[in-house]
Amino acid sequence: MNILLIEDETDLQEVVKESLSKEGFLVETAGSFQEGLKKISFYDYDCVLLDIMLPGGDGLRILEKLKEMDKSENVIIISAKDSVDDKIKGLNLGADDYLTKPFHIAELNARVKSVLRRKQFDGKNTLECANVKVDINEFTVHVNDQLLSLNRKEFDILVYLMSNRNRLISKSSLAERVWGDYMDDADDFEFIYSQMKNLRKKLKDSGAEIKITAMYGMGYKLEA
Repeated sequence: MNILLIEDETDLQEVVKESLSKEGFLVETAGSFQEGLKKISFYDYDCVLLDIMLPGGDGLRILEKLKEMDKSENVIIISAKDSVDDKIKGLNLGADDYLTKPFHIAELNARVKSVLRRKQFDGKNTLECANVKVDINEFTVHVNDQLLSLNRKEFDILVYLMSNRNRLISKSSLAERVWGDYMDDADDFEFIYSQMKNLRKKLKDSGAEIKITAMYGMGYKLEA
């Protein structure tokens, strides 16, 4: 899961990034209004953590831009401004949650997971397809109730493809989602091929009734 943190306080930025990274999220950061606007314009994220008071502009304008681009799902505002008007304005613009500073990092982690479950996985902690079951919170995969050992990138690839089953996912989209910003500008995708090769072999050897098909020159599609 790819998260963008738009926050100018460097200490808080580091703490949040470290905590969410330990939870298994890929965290990108922006420290100003312009940097945040640039990133949301060029990349897609599973969740955006947005401060309102930013150098160079109002964070709510970023939220307005996200709404214009139809990307306003999974936005959590984190702000020192605790007025009811600010909360109502943020929620009316499409934010999913509003967390007032100072806050406990554990609470932020919980709210991020809750928003992702609610929007991307219909409130569930698991994804299931044929005889494969993935637990999003525990980072585990079972095939016919037998644990399948995957590394973190293999797990993230599987989750992304299962979330988009029967859809063609381009290599650049997969690279950006699993490896982060700027990966779509990579000269080649050897780093995807090796992980994908291992994942497909593990699924086949475990008896998984799903198949990841490589569409030459285009990308990958997961089918039951």
